[in-house]
Amino acid sequence: MTDPKGVCAQLATDLHPGIPYVRGWSESKRAAELLAEALQALGLAHDFPALHADVNIHGEGIIRLGPIRPETAQLLAMLLGTGILTDRPSAQEWERPTT
Repeated sequence: MTDPKGVCAQLATDLHPGIPYVRGWSESKRAAELLAEALQALGLAHDFPALHADVNIHGEGIIRLGPIRPETAQLLAMLLGTGILTDRPSAQEWERPTT
């Protein structure tokens, strides 16, 4: 079963012609690196050792956080809640400059 956004779709273990896996994975890779940098800045990188980019069978990039401890989930929820109460940056502000 797949949710409406395809996150629960199977991982792409068998590749099929015509599906842009590389594009999806590269988008996922950039987002995972950005998330890893933010977690590093918060001192939480060690709590997400399995964080990595992946792609599903539809060629859509996904980020796998891996298993985390309940305390880490509680802290992440608190940080997200705090972020909701502040001004959200635009997508351009979150993008790293390409060189």
